[in-house]
Amino acid sequence: MMTTQDKELLAKKNISEAQIADQLACFQKGFPYLKLDAAAAVGKGILVPGPDEQRTYLSAWDAYTRTDKTIVKFVPASGAASRMFKDLFEFLGAGYEAPATKFEQLFFENIRKFAFYDDLDAACLRMVGKNIATLLAEEQYKAVVAALLEVGGLNYGALPKGLLKFHTYKEGVRTPLEEHLVEGALYASGKSGRVNVHFTVSAEHRELFEALVREKAASFAKRYGVSYNISFSEQKPSTDTIAADMHNEPFRDNGKLVFRPGGHGALIENLNDLDADIIFIKNIDNVVPDKLKGDTVLYKKLIAGVLVSLQQQAFQYLERLDSGDYTQEEILDILQFVQKKLFCKNPDTKHLEDAELVLYLRQKLNRPMRVCGMVKNVGEPGGGPFLAYNSDGTISLQILESSQIDMNDSVSKQMFEQGTHFNPVDLVCAARDYKGHKFDLTRYVDPSTGFISYKSKNGKELKALELPGLWNGAMSDWSTVFVEVPLDTFNPVKTVNDLLRDQHQ
Repeated sequence: MMTTQDKELLAKKNISEAQIADQLACFQKGFPYLKLDAAAAVGKGILVPGPDEQRTYLSAWDAYTRTDKTIVKFVPASGAASRMFKDLFEFLGAGYEAPATKFEQLFFENIRKFAFYDDLDAACLRMVGKNIATLLAEEQYKAVVAALLEVGGLNYGALPKGLLKFHTYKEGVRTPLEEHLVEGALYASGKSGRVNVHFTVSAEHRELFEALVREKAASFAKRYGVSYNISFSEQKPSTDTIAADMHNEPFRDNGKLVFRPGGHGALIENLNDLDADIIFIKNIDNVVPDKLKGDTVLYKKLIAGVLVSLQQQAFQYLERLDSGDYTQEEILDILQFVQKKLFCKNPDTKHLEDAELVLYLRQKLNRPMRVCGMVKNVGEPGGGPFLAYNSDGTISLQILESSQIDMNDSVSKQMFEQGTHFNPVDLVCAARDYKGHKFDLTRYVDPSTGFISYKSKNGKELKALELPGLWNGAMSDWSTVFVEVPLDTFNPVKTVNDLLRDQHQ
């Protein structure tokens, strides 16, 4: 039963009682696994453009940037860095004083190599009146870690990754936010020289992000000869999901309903709010220093070139279908494009009447489109590329997480284990139709692709509902194409010691 207090909370979040009922039903019935046709691979859904094709696609992107189209770089940046420092938090709470694990030893042996070293040195002096060298000589290791993680010091344990100092340059240090501004200037500036960058952030850190932009953007604009339009948004309260207890009833804490953020799939709403033709999507922590940006920039332009080339062809076909002036041969030509270039197959097309076939082709051509970079599998976590069955019976390319695959089914499990590539969150998206209207991206989500996880609050177990992931179910009804990109374009920072890798030095 909904209390008056419950109803007030729902109104505040702009969530309806019907949505709550739907979400509780998801806890009761769970989510179905996706039926797989095959793991995508080179020659089976993953393109590897040769030198001539690369030149063609790069030229296509170059031409596109000279039009009046709006290009945006979209960076999910709300994630806190707490997981980056999990091992150091454990060290702080450990019953020993000196670094004992390999992780702890590596951190202290290389502490001078971190871009935040000077800031940390100053924080140690401020907190305990001694610099890092003195503290290490006196074996006060935990004092150094406390200065790094805690509020009285740098507070890195509570800040988002986008604001941490990652890379050292002769002229200073850079955060991931700054590296993304540089990337934007290198591959996402339009004809006017304007670079649109949009960060999704948490409400509590928005002011810090805005302050950093005020401090840094002008110097990058001058250096790269561009102007920046930098915007921010927060995950909408209306995308929060109800938590459930172990009996699938609403979870309450002191009588109050508990809601949780709906995961990165909620950002489809933020993406939908952008007024853009082409949108690049890349995670906040996947950045490298300038000396290694070459491949990143080249392949961003390349996948964007693939996208605008495919989009141009799709638009021409849609205009032809609109005209009503087409031959049987042209219809088959369009069908080949949908099957072989957009990798969308329908076993039933041979049974369709001409009029039905035209309706089917229009539907598959006139929808959002994305091209996703795929790197060779080296055991990193991430979604994998598959050919999967959709609810309408078609088979198309999808990025799937392991939770969406039935590992009790030996065939599906084998496909998962034999996957050659994974998705490093490297996407470029086309968000307008052939008449220039913005797609309503919320209409292309597959609601049956959510995920249930188990958490706890104040010692009580609860079930949490993740919305269909941004590059998984939230984009499942998009035209999707995969392109192999080099592994050196993927350099995420999952732990603080990842910053010691050569790619980040």
